[in-house]
Amino acid sequence: MILIQLNKQDFEYDLHSLVKSFYPGEDVTVCYEEPENAGEALLKISVIYKEQEIAVRFEKDGQVVKEDTEAVEYEKNRKETKNHLKYRVYRMLSDYTGTTLPWGTLTGIRPTKIPMALLEQGMSNRDIADYMRKTYLISPAKTSLGISIANRERHILRDIDYDNGYSLYVGIPFCPSICLYCSFSSSPLSVWKKKVDDYLDALCKEIAYGAEIYKERQLDTVYIGGGTPTTLEPEQLDRLLTEIKRHFDLSKVQEFTVEAGRPDSITREKLEVIKKHPVTRISINPQTMNQKTLEIIGRRHTVEETKAAFLLARELGFDNINMDLIVGLPGEGKDEVEYTLQEIKKLDPDSVTVHSLAVKRAARLNMFKDQYKEMSFINNMEIMDMTEKACMSSGLFPYYLYRQKNMAGNLENVGYARPGKEGIYNILIMEEKQSILALGAGASTKRVWPEANEDGTHRIERCENVKDVASYISRIDEMIERKQKFFAEV
Repeated sequence: MILIQLNKQDFEYDLHSLVKSFYPGEDVTVCYEEPENAGEALLKISVIYKEQEIAVRFEKDGQVVKEDTEAVEYEKNRKETKNHLKYRVYRMLSDYTGTTLPWGTLTGIRPTKIPMALLEQGMSNRDIADYMRKTYLISPAKTSLGISIANRERHILRDIDYDNGYSLYVGIPFCPSICLYCSFSSSPLSVWKKKVDDYLDALCKEIAYGAEIYKERQLDTVYIGGGTPTTLEPEQLDRLLTEIKRHFDLSKVQEFTVEAGRPDSITREKLEVIKKHPVTRISINPQTMNQKTLEIIGRRHTVEETKAAFLLARELGFDNINMDLIVGLPGEGKDEVEYTLQEIKKLDPDSVTVHSLAVKRAARLNMFKDQYKEMSFINNMEIMDMTEKACMSSGLFPYYLYRQKNMAGNLENVGYARPGKEGIYNILIMEEKQSILALGAGASTKRVWPEANEDGTHRIERCENVKDVASYISRIDEMIERKQKFFAEV
């Protein structure tokens, strides 16, 4: 156990995330009074906030091993205070453990927002790199990656109207089975099969309302995700896509994605339905091309089914197909990842998204972790460099990036794509520059104010739907009423 003791409640999440990055296998506890079991702590980190300074002290076995104090005008600039605190704690942890983190003190999920904001202020790439390394202690490799992606994002989003446009997300919360690592709002289709039509009834009602509330704005991108949208039967999928086309003006949409996802949910009939609608991009997600791993993580499809689904989509004329991979899956090391990359390269997708495994508390892999404690969960810079080289050798270049809590190797998720085949919605959701109308169970509508704050960020408000499928169906009028109040207020 690592103990973080504070004299007041402030910056707890940032400190917890930073310490956890150095000690991913340890329980990290934040407290405000010393607990009875403090003596059992591998390390105790005390942070004492004062009006004009912050003191940080490391103790082991009751003895002070490191101590540092920095003068900070605490309330004058809270962002600066947080940066100073994390910088100080990082330096002390790095010295104490003898290790460094590729992303330095950054613990948030959107590291490219920093170079993006600085680019928009007119700062040069060189000055941005210097600022990121000095302020956040980011490695040169990750600094370069973040800046290059921010520049590419700016180019891709050059025609997006942030102020008057919006994006649409539609959620289908059903999956053929629930993967071991998953914590999304998804439900096994076997449980809900008789309720899918009822769900679509409710969803179509929300679609009609959503289109009306934003009828004066321009729709830029559409993303149908989940869950697995292709768990719907062909006629159900056709009904959904027809309803979207009927209510929304798609004439200026730059991208329309359907996340086909699981190969075991894809059929010729479903792909033919998708093809007859104005869908421009789909995903077919293997996660791994190692059959043994697929069985461990609960994906009930074969490697051959993945290949067959991809080739079928190509046969039917889909020319923008993404494939998702996960690095750090149980039992997989460099050799297994390398094999997956070789098999994916043979298929030649238009984009590949490489995820570092992030296990959340709601995932079965975490809830039943004792069953998997003998398995390795490996990710490191060598593996991520290998994925980058493999993608770039196929003509796929990095275009978006984000991070998650508890990621294997404290690394990142990176999207690679051919020029012109990037996922625009992916960038918009990460950079938080545009409002997103989100419909369906568990969907979260995001309203972004056009006026920027002093630090370049934007005010954001959210309106969330209930996650439970049955509750969404029975309370659909309440979900619509929530949005009515939300949009009336903003």
